[in-house]
Amino acid sequence: MRSWHLAAAIAVAAVPALALAQAGQGIDGSAILKPAKDSWPTYHGDYSGRRNSPLTQITPDNVKNLGLAWVFATGRNDQIKASPILVDGVMYLSTPDHVWAVDARTGRQLWHYANPENKAFHIGHRGVAVYKDLVYLTTPDCYLVALNAADGTVKWRTKIADASKGYWSTNAPLLVKGHLLVGVSGDFDNLPGILQSFDPEHGDLQWVFHTTGEPGKTKPGDAMGGQMWMTGTYDPDLNLVYVGTGNPTPVLNGGARPGPNLWTVSIVALNPDTGKLAWGFQATPHDTHDWDASEVPVLVDAPFNGTPRKLLMQASRNGYFFVLDRITGKNLLTKPFAAVNWATGVDANGSPIPNPDKDPARDGRLVAPNEGGGTNYRSPSFDPATGLFIVSAVDGYGIYFFKPEYGDYGWAGADYGVYSKGMLRALDYQTGQVTWEHDLYGGGGGAGVLTTASGVLFTGDSNGNALALRTRDGSTLWHSATGRMGSPPITYELDGRQYVVMGGNSSLYAFVLPQ
Repeated sequence: MRSWHLAAAIAVAAVPALALAQAGQGIDGSAILKPAKDSWPTYHGDYSGRRNSPLTQITPDNVKNLGLAWVFATGRNDQIKASPILVDGVMYLSTPDHVWAVDARTGRQLWHYANPENKAFHIGHRGVAVYKDLVYLTTPDCYLVALNAADGTVKWRTKIADASKGYWSTNAPLLVKGHLLVGVSGDFDNLPGILQSFDPEHGDLQWVFHTTGEPGKTKPGDAMGGQMWMTGTYDPDLNLVYVGTGNPTPVLNGGARPGPNLWTVSIVALNPDTGKLAWGFQATPHDTHDWDASEVPVLVDAPFNGTPRKLLMQASRNGYFFVLDRITGKNLLTKPFAAVNWATGVDANGSPIPNPDKDPARDGRLVAPNEGGGTNYRSPSFDPATGLFIVSAVDGYGIYFFKPEYGDYGWAGADYGVYSKGMLRALDYQTGQVTWEHDLYGGGGGAGVLTTASGVLFTGDSNGNALALRTRDGSTLWHSATGRMGSPPITYELDGRQYVVMGGNSSLYAFVLPQ
């Protein structure tokens, strides 16, 4: 086992020779369909969003023996919120405006790319994408940058939105066949929500999907927003990409945008070749609490009420767990998984019915969830062996205000959190019932969840601990003080050893069993 100090010291040195030796290999879309055990080739690990690994070397019996293999320190203050990507023994890690290539066996830095300094919003970054010999980064100032995987030099750089209008990007691009799908963020201004497809070879724009309708065809009173800032999932048999959309704008002033505000706060199914909408399901009609539905749409093929189905599951920021038929978008289940008090019931389409008495008001409204939501960007995991959908949840309450003098633009109101408690919850996917829960000891964790075929899951709590739990009952098997996690763990096998990699604050930690 390497010591932290030795590995961190080595990590700051560039080793271009090794990077050059590994150039020219890379991956294409087929490698994402069935990832090799020595890779984590895309944000979710594969197209399904399940974050369930087939690796079994680390078990409930031996996980207590995990030790540190290496640590990579970025040397920056940004918390790691990205999922590392692993291809050809090289791990690619991002924070806003930065990418590092790291030797996945040792934690040594191979190269580092820094985007030109800019004044855009630097809230976090989800990760990169890799295709053939290129690495793709979205930047806060709204560029898509293609880097040579061998040495991090720029091959091309193209503008994806106008940052001066209030857009920024945190998105980990999704490669689907010959399309690189890229989303943006921005809800401080009234901006159209967009998802774009670019040619991964040259950066040419292929199509644009507008969440709230094409610009020029909207009318006064229509909502803006619905940004797609999280990475979607893909079903190759149906040739459909599934993406969650963000909240409408103005955010807290619902009176300025009457109606359901389609397709904000929704799950949309798109044809990746054309960007055309196949179907949509709205998680929150006429949202007034910043509860986007950008959370991961997890794809599972499994029985539902005795019938084999192609399912889509989402634990949404509004506190509800949804199960849909992903062929048609038909709702099969709507069930709360966190504290909720904002709906009067569920409509015929399966969408919760907002209670107008919970809309932001001059004298404030106590609402659950709070603005952070019943969950958020942290990825859930689905374990097929137990049928459990495991999500980092929060029972939270906030007070929401709106006054006409706040105006009708951008945020257009105010909110304050008053209570929150984070719990890891395992849901029965056919009923939504909580099978077990694990206290995260704080107001809400930032870590995603990874399950493995051996029955061990990895995540992090709110006190800065990396955790290994037994998947079937949530009991604690192992922990290590890494610092607060803001990203989902990944796992891979190299040279016969299974690694588990987790981010803590601004460092990346790799754990293995002793040899």
